[in-house]
Amino acid sequence: MTQESLKESVVKNYGKLARISAKGLAQTLFPCCKTAEVKTLIGKKIGYSEDEINEAPDGANLGVGCGNPASFGAINKGETVVDLGSGAGFDAFILSPLVGEKGAVLGIDLADEMLDLARKNASKGNFSNVRFIKGDIEQIPLENEIADHVISNCVINLSQHKAKVFREAYRILKPGGRLAVSDVLLETELPAIIKNSLGGHLACISGAEKIDQYLNYIKDAGFSRIEIVKKGEFPLELMLADPQLKQLAKELGINPTGRKAAKLAKKVKSVGIVAVKE
Repeated sequence: MTQESLKESVVKNYGKLARISAKGLAQTLFPCCKTAEVKTLIGKKIGYSEDEINEAPDGANLGVGCGNPASFGAINKGETVVDLGSGAGFDAFILSPLVGEKGAVLGIDLADEMLDLARKNASKGNFSNVRFIKGDIEQIPLENEIADHVISNCVINLSQHKAKVFREAYRILKPGGRLAVSDVLLETELPAIIKNSLGGHLACISGAEKIDQYLNYIKDAGFSRIEIVKKGEFPLELMLADPQLKQLAKELGINPTGRKAAKLAKKVKSVGIVAVKE
């Protein structure tokens, strides 16, 4: 599969996710597409408070994140925050009261259906300081030095050009601006058959980089004061609930609840990282 067709598959599947969520269906496309109670449980497990979860409009929390990057950022009133891969707007809506009326949150996403859903959610919740823009995070459609903060939640691992994403984040940040990222990373390599699978990529696993390599991308983009602020095992229930990974496990003859699956899961970490553009 080429890099372009892989990107098209990601956009197509996340567009499908948006359609399902917009209809209020409790089907399972990804681990996100479950009942509101399960999404809330997952949200708490990856770092959101109950207040944050409850304040976002219904339909904004798709459960596809792996952390709460807004909590890493020391975000102040009047600032501009750019959310790379903003989805249905959950993180953007959490950021909205932090930046206040004089601030702005700009969500960047490539899936038209996801953008439509996010805009409907923004209208429903009267989030006047939040705007969603169609764009590729590898070529962000924003001017230089526009942002005080750039955040991203479990999206950069879907990119085949992660170094470009971080160079773009650096470009749009003001001097002194901060990067705050939550992502799925690896402590050791996964087997090649998983790394090369579309299902694993769509489930945010096979596109994951080793932690050291990911940090090098950030450093090479020009960032300094790079720090891992949170690291934990990626919730196993997210992996077990994902139909893409279930199918892959079936093809490989792996019992999803067995020891081999648990051993593989331990290689996958949910990592929070902050860095500064000096």
